[in-house]
Amino acid sequence: MVFRWGSLAAAVLLAPPPVAAQRIAELGVQATALIAEPGSVVLGGYGALRTSLRTRVSLAGGAGVSSGEATVRGEALAHFLLNPTRTHGVGPYVAGGLALVEGPVDEGYVVLALGLEGRPGATSGWFIEAGVGGGVRLAGGFRHRWLPAGWPF
Repeated sequence: MVFRWGSLAAAVLLAPPPVAAQRIAELGVQATALIAEPGSVVLGGYGALRTSLRTRVSLAGGAGVSSGEATVRGEALAHFLLNPTRTHGVGPYVAGGLALVEGPVDEGYVVLALGLEGRPGATSGWFIEAGVGGGVRLAGGFRHRWLPAGWPF
């Protein structure tokens, strides 16, 4: 079983990237809530680039409140999409990466999340995520996508 997962990881990492005209850029808004001590709620922006058909790299950052004080949170995540070309319905994905937080708690965290997004192969859609990263992490928002001509390939 380890060999299969290693082969899958190698195939994803070594696959040639799409040419620039095939890349999908995404921008959106995201709200993130952390159930921890202290808890926090952050609202901010989201940007991503699909590096292949099934992979995406995202950056999110925002400001919010933690224990009545101001806080900021930034995240850099890599996503693996299970149904990237779906134009109707829901597509699941997994994500992992790093988060940096400044405010009442100045820390860095590893983030692991499971997500669902509406219409991952369409020009826009909602998303929700649940996972960990500085506590129990819940996130949701809206993404707009710039799709290349001829999408899906």
